[in-house]
Amino acid sequence: MGKKPTLFSFDAFAKTLDEKKIKTSTGGVITIFCILTTFVLLWNEYLDYNTIVLRPELVVDRDRNNKLPINLDIVFPQMPCDLLNLDVMDLTGDIEFDLISNGFTKIRLDKNGNQIGKHEFSANQQGEYDFKGTNENGYCGPCYGSLNQDENEQKPDSEKTCCNSCEAVRYAYSKVGWKFYDGQGIEQCEREGYVDNINERLDEGCRVRGTAKLNRVGGNLHFAPGSGIAVAGRHVHDLSLFDKFPEKFSFAHEIIHFAFGEDSHELEEIFANDKHDHKTTHPLDGITVDAHEKYQMYTYFLKVVNTRFEYIDGKVIETNEFSATQHHRPLRGGPDAQNPNTVHATGGIPGLFFYFDISPLKIINREEYNKSFSAFILSLCSAVAGILTVGAILDRTIWSARRFIKDKKNT
Repeated sequence: MGKKPTLFSFDAFAKTLDEKKIKTSTGGVITIFCILTTFVLLWNEYLDYNTIVLRPELVVDRDRNNKLPINLDIVFPQMPCDLLNLDVMDLTGDIEFDLISNGFTKIRLDKNGNQIGKHEFSANQQGEYDFKGTNENGYCGPCYGSLNQDENEQKPDSEKTCCNSCEAVRYAYSKVGWKFYDGQGIEQCEREGYVDNINERLDEGCRVRGTAKLNRVGGNLHFAPGSGIAVAGRHVHDLSLFDKFPEKFSFAHEIIHFAFGEDSHELEEIFANDKHDHKTTHPLDGITVDAHEKYQMYTYFLKVVNTRFEYIDGKVIETNEFSATQHHRPLRGGPDAQNPNTVHATGGIPGLFFYFDISPLKIINREEYNKSFSAFILSLCSAVAGILTVGAILDRTIWSARRFIKDKKNT
């Protein structure tokens, strides 16, 4: 016989002679099992190949100069709208007083939580009054000692120092740090019906909702009683009306919705239709807190990360994810009721505070198929080869065991 070609030595698939093949019932069972298992694995690989996943990527946020939209919808069942104010302070030193009157809506609620109607703002609420000049009827209202009006008699009407409205008196009081209470005894407030309105609404609640844009830097957004103003570089609130009624008012609240970023109906529909978890874009939604004390500070610490969702169909959503940590304490301070080893600080003002910190990084979530086509083909080959190999080993083991037992019986 001639010498076989060199390629024969590289043959990894040596052929078994047909007459040496032996078929058994055990081998048939193993073959059926292997076929069924192979089909199951191949189907699972196909489902895995068609599965869409979000793959995150962390990059430096280049949008930090843009404004940060904030969307909120919060219910205060024991705080009337007339007493509730929302202010924003950021790390740049900017303060936005009474943001509610500029971008948000106050809705009055009765004792049962039913909506009564929108709360109307006065024309110059938190405006910068110059207190100069009489009104169209020549009236120059008294400021009750909060502003100097001693020289009014020697001045023309346009130069007189006047408080011509209840809101002007209230603002003048806040500038010198005086308590305003409900305006009772102040001529302008009595005439405008401010006193009656305030006292009729003491048992109401308030719902605040809307959208505003903030500087993309850290800071705090807080709800507090009474008008806020900067005095000697400090941000303070007039708590006189809040303090006047010991048995009324609290900052119990329900957060219906709180989110950073654009919050359109289109965004809600996209999030509702995909299969990914978007709870991190609004983790505070649905939180309800009952007030145990009137003088309580409710605080949420938020870590905000700019986030983009890139969908496989080409849609792109810009939003923000954030984490939230809660902390509530009584203003009187002292040991914690549930943890005696914790001692709360003393001081502060009652209210609901959101402290937010903006991350310098951005997360890009790209929607992709779980596997590429080449990885899918490789997985199919691996599944088939693995099943055939295991089946062959199992069949050979059973065959060898049966031969061994049969030989033992024959000896």
